[in-house]
Amino acid sequence: MNQTIDAYSDIRDAVAKLCARFPGEYWRGLDREMRYPKEFVEALTGSGWLSILIPEEYGGAGLPLSAAAAVLEEIQRAGCNGGACHAQMYTMGTLLRHGSEAQKQRYLPKIAAGELRLQAFGVTEPTSGTDTGALKTAARRDGDHFVVKGQKIWTSRAEHSDLMLLLARTTPLAEGMKKTDGLSVLIVEMREALGHGLSIRPIRTMMNHATTEVFFDDLRVPAENLIGEEGKGFRYILSGMNAERILIAAECVGDAKWFIDKATGYAKERHVFGRAIGQNQGIQFPIARAYANMRAAELMVREALSLYEAGKNPGAEANMAKMLAADASNEAANVCIQTHGGFGFAEEYDVERKFRETRLYQVAPISTNLILSYLAEHVLGMPRSY
Repeated sequence: MNQTIDAYSDIRDAVAKLCARFPGEYWRGLDREMRYPKEFVEALTGSGWLSILIPEEYGGAGLPLSAAAAVLEEIQRAGCNGGACHAQMYTMGTLLRHGSEAQKQRYLPKIAAGELRLQAFGVTEPTSGTDTGALKTAARRDGDHFVVKGQKIWTSRAEHSDLMLLLARTTPLAEGMKKTDGLSVLIVEMREALGHGLSIRPIRTMMNHATTEVFFDDLRVPAENLIGEEGKGFRYILSGMNAERILIAAECVGDAKWFIDKATGYAKERHVFGRAIGQNQGIQFPIARAYANMRAAELMVREALSLYEAGKNPGAEANMAKMLAADASNEAANVCIQTHGGFGFAEEYDVERKFRETRLYQVAPISTNLILSYLAEHVLGMPRSY
């Protein structure tokens, strides 16, 4: 029987205690300076939470995806931001499921010990966006190396990662060839590559998300860093994409819980016209509806986790979980701002920061419209729209 997200109360309690060491003022300071939460990530790493999916023989906890979901949900519920390090959870699956034993022995113990960070996922490109089969970054075989040329965009945490999982085209696209064939996954050791064919340009955004554009100019990557078979890389990252959507859905549920708790607490404390504003149905009803929608999204996250851990294909459920949870957190964020009135825009309340952070998930890692297109085609059997 698969464990549900509710089965991890001990993990939740421990993560909540860790997060209490990083209150709002810590995140506000980082936000002003657009600075990476190095101390927070180091604390999570030192406590073993970022290696929770790594098997015990490589130094991790060997727990299932639902445990990782519990960790990330609790981080967001505490008002922190797991976006600084969540990629290590969902990129892990590609290495765990498809990497060679030599690759696992080389990287996993160091990742588990905190000596290496696996935080960068090089997939999206400026001209292709979510049309992954149209990516142009090429990796040409040259003896015992691949030579990589191209660029990636929205590669978050590239400046703060030691390793990147890179998706590149190793077989040129030819007529009649399936667009997603001929793509391969390479492990890029970024510290050695920086300045030797790899360059990184930070992109300043409306939230402190440490995202970048990455350029490859004849970067040489050892052929032994190829994960699985050459040309089969798209299939390898699909399971990672399902895990990504499920885990980000869990984060959005955590965000929604934070906003609902914040709005509820303020509605009880704030008095106008001689009474608590929470006594007014105009305040009560939007918060109650946001709560109901959060709970519905939470159930879809559990369904997606159950299917994933049973080894089934949770494509539809992972996509629905991400969409419903992102919608729920966005709704709760709006309700929280409206409940606070002008104070919702004041930095010291943390609402506006969290609002900006959770708004991202309407767009990334996959937009709501693409999820709806997926459901229309693959679940409802309608003609492909793109």
